[in-house]
Amino acid sequence: MLEIGSIIDGKYKILNVIGQGGMSVVYLALNERANKTWAIKEVRKDGKQDFEVVKQGLVVETDMLKKLHHPNLPSIVDVIDGDGSFLIVMDYIEGSPLSDYVKNGPLAQEDVIEWSKQLCDVLGYLHSRKPPIIYRDMKPSNIMLKPDGNLTLIDFGTAREFKEKNLADTVCLGTIGYAAPEQFGRMGQTDARTDIYCLGATLYHLVTGQDPSAPPYEIGPIRQINPALSDGLERIIRKCTRRNPEDRYQSCAELMYALKHYDEIDEVYQKKQKKKLVVFLVSLFLTAACAGICLWGYFGSEQKKSENYDEILKGALDYQDYYQAILIDPTRKEAYEKLNDTLTSDLILTKEEG
Repeated sequence: MLEIGSIIDGKYKILNVIGQGGMSVVYLALNERANKTWAIKEVRKDGKQDFEVVKQGLVVETDMLKKLHHPNLPSIVDVIDGDGSFLIVMDYIEGSPLSDYVKNGPLAQEDVIEWSKQLCDVLGYLHSRKPPIIYRDMKPSNIMLKPDGNLTLIDFGTAREFKEKNLADTVCLGTIGYAAPEQFGRMGQTDARTDIYCLGATLYHLVTGQDPSAPPYEIGPIRQINPALSDGLERIIRKCTRRNPEDRYQSCAELMYALKHYDEIDEVYQKKQKKKLVVFLVSLFLTAACAGICLWGYFGSEQKKSENYDEILKGALDYQDYYQAILIDPTRKEAYEKLNDTLTSDLILTKEEG
C-alpha cells in the first residue's frame, strides 16, 4: 500500500485511504501544484499470478474512459505504470454509492425516477459512441450520489466495445441478479438492451429495497411489494427486465421517453383520462342538444312570426294594422309598401276633395 503523506510521481500527495477492495485500494490525493484533490486507484501485484491480465483489463478501461466526456462519468487524468503496481488518477467523486442508501430500505420513487433519467442519459451517450460502449454492470454500488443530487457512474471494468460480427461475448461478466440473461451462458452478444435490463434491475432494487442479487434472484411486480408505487413505473421496470431482448425497450431514447411520461402510463392516470374524455363527450352532446333545441325554437318562432305578419296584412284595414305588422318583422317590406300605398291614396283623395 502507498504510505500516507508520500508523494507519487512528484506531484500527488497521498492524504488517506477512501476505499478498499479485494484487488485494489483507492486513496484521496492532493496535487499540491494545482491545489486540487484526486482519487488514485492502486492495483498491486503482491504475488497475484494473474496480475498482468488484471493490468491489461485496467489499461483497456482507462483507455476507454479517456475518450469519454460526460457530466455523469469520471475523468481519467493520469496513469502510472510501476514495477509492482498500476495507478489510475481520476476525479475524486465526493459522495456515497446508492448501495449505502438502499441498505436502509426503499428510496423515494420521485428521486429514483430523476436518477434513472440521468443514468439513461449516460447510457445513451455510451451507446452512441463509435463503436458503441456497453457498460454491462449497472448496480447501486457502481452509482455515486454526489451532494448536489447528481450521479456519477463508476467502474468500467466489465464495459466493452460492441462488435457487430461477434455472435457471443467471449467471457461471462456482470453481477447475478442485475445482469441480463445474455451476459451468461453464451446466450448471445450483449448490446444496448443489456444495459437497459441492468438499469431496470437497479431501479427495482432502489424503489423496493429488494436486492435482486440475493436469493431468490427474482424481479417481480414492484406494486406487489409496495402498492403505493406507480403502476407506470412498474410497467417500465417489467419491460426493461424481459428475458428476451426483443421484448425490452430497444434504445435508451425509447426508455427515456417512457421515464419522462411514466405517470401517463399509469393505469390510474389512464382511467382519469378516459373519465375526462367521457365527461367531454357528454358535455359536447348536451351542448349540441341545447343548440338544436335553441335552433328549433328560433325557427319555430320565426315561422309563427311570419304567419302572424301575413295574417295581419291580409286583414289590414288601416294604418295601425300596417304599423303592427312592421313591429312584428321590421325586415320585411310588404307592410311598408302597403302603408306607403295607403298614405299616397289618402293624400290624393285629400287634394281632390280640396
